[in-house]
Amino acid sequence: MKITRVETFAVPPRWLFCRIETDDGLVGWGEPVVEGRADTVRTAVQELAGQFLVGADPTRIEDLWQLMTKGSFYRGGPVLSSAVAGVDQALWDIAGKALGVPVHQLLGGPVRERVRAYSWVGGDEPAEVRDQVAAQVEAGFTAVKMNASGRMGRLPDLTELKEVATRAEAAREVLGPGRDFAVDFHGRFSTAGAVRAVGVLEPYAPMFVEEPVLPEYTHLLRRVTESTALPVATGERLFSRTDVLPALQAGIAVLQPDLSHAGGISESRRIATLAETFDVAIAPHCPLGPLALAASLQLAVCTPNFLIQEQSIGIHYNKGAELLDYVADRSVFRFEEGHLLRPSGPGLGVEIDEKAVRAADGSAEAWHNPVWRHGDGSFAEW
Repeated sequence: MKITRVETFAVPPRWLFCRIETDDGLVGWGEPVVEGRADTVRTAVQELAGQFLVGADPTRIEDLWQLMTKGSFYRGGPVLSSAVAGVDQALWDIAGKALGVPVHQLLGGPVRERVRAYSWVGGDEPAEVRDQVAAQVEAGFTAVKMNASGRMGRLPDLTELKEVATRAEAAREVLGPGRDFAVDFHGRFSTAGAVRAVGVLEPYAPMFVEEPVLPEYTHLLRRVTESTALPVATGERLFSRTDVLPALQAGIAVLQPDLSHAGGISESRRIATLAETFDVAIAPHCPLGPLALAASLQLAVCTPNFLIQEQSIGIHYNKGAELLDYVADRSVFRFEEGHLLRPSGPGLGVEIDEKAVRAADGSAEAWHNPVWRHGDGSFAEW
């Protein structure tokens, strides 16, 4: 079996899909994307296709992963890692389809039958938070995630800290003691500011506080983990085992690799195993499309130290298209009591509506994250 063609499709709202075709008719799909850099990743995928993929045996997944990640003198970074990630997902999809089994069977088999998931909630005011959390509880979710704040100064003042606490209080009031919420700092705080903000959240017992410091300050993360009993999470902007190791050594409780950024299923599986040696749980980051979610589920069902899965169905910032718009059989992603069921189909377990993908290709508006500024005109983290 040989790879004959590699195609990419840029589709709304901001996703990139990869399709790999073989000479015996098997097709694998993956999702290589950096949000806001889809065109750049698309070029990287085509470079990998021309250099390593076309004409190669798609079942030599590890060898191709090594070539794609190490076959160039300059390595790593989000663009290359994400391009590799989508290709890797597609190769695993082909392997599973060739053998007629889900990918998780090739990774040792399932350790669970369903995957707990959380849903995002927006809202800047406590009343909005209450309404959105209540809607997710009504939909059957047992956990939600929300931002800690909007734009934040380097050292939050008392008013800003009170706003962080009040929003968390609103979520806890709706959820009660038997459900969970997580709080995403989004790297908007300085290290000292994060320590102060984490402190005001402690009475509300969030499941975890996410990305309290920027990834470039991972060497300072221990200051946060040692300041609180709350579980600290990070990892969406870390792309390899060597990237995540300092965070694990800093004492985090939850690691959040993104299977469309961190080298795909192959590297994320190794990251999960490394995390297990630190007694750290895995909560895959996934505010993306159906292939990223399908790949994440394959990892989740065979990973002992899995905690919870992020997913973007109905997320507030999907504009122009939804995750289920590109799926032929939507029942694959049905929820039961806040959980997704173990996928049973071959490969990634999801059938992509190729006609819909081809029709949508090129119609996505160029998406870039907002650029924020402080009141004095200087740059502010989004």
